[in-house]
Amino acid sequence: MRVLVVEDHVTLAGRIAQGLRQAGMAVDAVCDGAAALTAAAQTAYDVIVLDRDLPTVHGDRVCRELAGSGPRILMLTAAAAVDDRVDGLELGADDYLGKPFVFAELVARVRALSRRAPSAPPVLRRGDLTVDRARHRASRGLQQLSLTRKEFGVLEMLIAADGGLISAEELLEHMWDANVDPFSNIVSVTMTRLRRKLGNPPLIETVVGKGYRM
Repeated sequence: MRVLVVEDHVTLAGRIAQGLRQAGMAVDAVCDGAAALTAAAQTAYDVIVLDRDLPTVHGDRVCRELAGSGPRILMLTAAAAVDDRVDGLELGADDYLGKPFVFAELVARVRALSRRAPSAPPVLRRGDLTVDRARHRASRGLQQLSLTRKEFGVLEMLIAADGGLISAEELLEHMWDANVDPFSNIVSVTMTRLRRKLGNPPLIETVVGKGYRM
């Protein structure tokens, strides 16, 4: 899951980004509205955590411009009165969380927003493989799989594609943030580990020069 954090308080932005990364998400962070619009134009984010009171371009305008364009928007702001929440939702936000907040709730809301696409139900199955997106669990037959967060995310993308090809570039963009070296072999290394954990018979096919599919 790729997430953009837009928060003008640099320390808070860093803490939110780090916490979401520890929850297994790929996270970029920017500190003003103009940078948010630029980042969203360049990267296909699943969820944007958006502060409302932003410099250069106000968070309300950012929300209006990005609402309905693909990413789900979670407004995160100190203005937590009922009228403020209504205003935020009417601007096009998908959810609204006031500050201060419990971090576990933020993580849960971000994950819930990422699952809203109608093509991706909470539980995905292919043969004897089951991926429970809501609980972040995967099993093959009766065997529970012990996967890292990145391995689970890669598996989730592949099984949701329902046999469609996913390129290494798509996996890199979706599962790792902007700090990763685009020329690294991190995708192939993760794929090798995932295949080993999935066991036999093999479930993931490599299509040379094009990508991977279940």
